[in-house]
Amino acid sequence: MQEHLSISKATVDRLPRYYRCLHQLTDEGVEITSSEDLGRRLAINPEQIRKDLAFFGQFGKKGVGYYVAELKESIGSILGLDHHWNIAIVGMGHLGVAIANYQGIARLGFRLVAIFDSNPVVVGTRVGQRRVEDIAYLAEIIAERGVQIGVIAVPAEHAQAVADLLVAAGIRAIWNFAPVKLQVPPHIPFVSEDLSVGLSSLSYYLNHVDAGNGDFSDKNSLS
Repeated sequence: MQEHLSISKATVDRLPRYYRCLHQLTDEGVEITSSEDLGRRLAINPEQIRKDLAFFGQFGKKGVGYYVAELKESIGSILGLDHHWNIAIVGMGHLGVAIANYQGIARLGFRLVAIFDSNPVVVGTRVGQRRVEDIAYLAEIIAERGVQIGVIAVPAEHAQAVADLLVAAGIRAIWNFAPVKLQVPPHIPFVSEDLSVGLSSLSYYLNHVDAGNGDFSDKNSLS
């Protein structure tokens, strides 16, 4: 996607929201939508939606709108969801188990092909339909099953070591849930989800609302 490198991160980050909304419209049996309808559902300016989509081509029909199935397929392709990437999760604590059981992973077309832990009490047990593998065999299993995305759900003090293992094993991208800044090679894209940041932000807004410092109704959810 060399031609899309100039597109802003904000635009790229909105694409999954469009995709999810189109999925919901499909479930509702809606066949045609508009930027105005998408904007109402997502609390995004319709002009911004049109601008975002225009980066990737011409979509929809003037006077008609967007064909939901067609636009969903196009955005899915832009996001690379048609590749059906293989995922491995490291860390089968409460958070790791929750991620492993999250049905949205499969719904988006990702395939959970391995889950790992180092605790001998956990190794060999089952989470959903998968057996927990010993992290000692991580490199071998990642190569054997063609895993492209590694998910880190371990305590902060172990996260960098796990990231190093994943990179050495040939992983191509990392989704990190540990509250720590990882050091990874520049060719490895990674996304960090720090739950404490989200909670602290909510605490900030609640604190200012309690202090009578404004209406935060425009702070729309990013989820």
